[in-house]
Amino acid sequence: MKFAFAAIAIAVPLCFQGAFAATATAAAATPQQNKMGSCNKDASGKKGDERKAFMKDCLSAKPAPEPVAAATSQQDKMKTCNADATGKKGDERKAFMKQCLSNKPAEVATAATAAAAPAPTQQDKMKSCNADAKDKKGDARKSFMKECLKKST
Repeated sequence: MKFAFAAIAIAVPLCFQGAFAATATAAAATPQQNKMGSCNKDASGKKGDERKAFMKDCLSAKPAPEPVAAATSQQDKMKTCNADATGKKGDERKAFMKQCLSNKPAEVATAATAAAAPAPTQQDKMKSCNADAKDKKGDARKSFMKECLKKST
């Protein structure tokens, strides 16, 4: 009697365990099972060889490829922006690359950059003052350059 009771005590949980496993498996259908169900619905009304041929074609058909994301990778952006930045140097290049690599439209970035435009570099000041002083010589040029470089600061 004890032996029969022990066998039942072990068998009952195993039966329930099998039922739970079957339920869990049914809930997690594989892509192939989903495809089978879809093809089966589409084949309703077909019989015999016609159904067999349809099911073979339907199940062997590859799913339509998912659309490729239109987002450009950072590396691709870098290549494009780098190519577009040829001829630019220093702060101009830096500002261009920052705007190009960001996702902002050009108008928005240009307005933001213009509002917070960096002060001209010493080299830019020298070029500007030098161009203005092209017809001056000696002490006149020296004093002009001194004043010009102070103003630009």
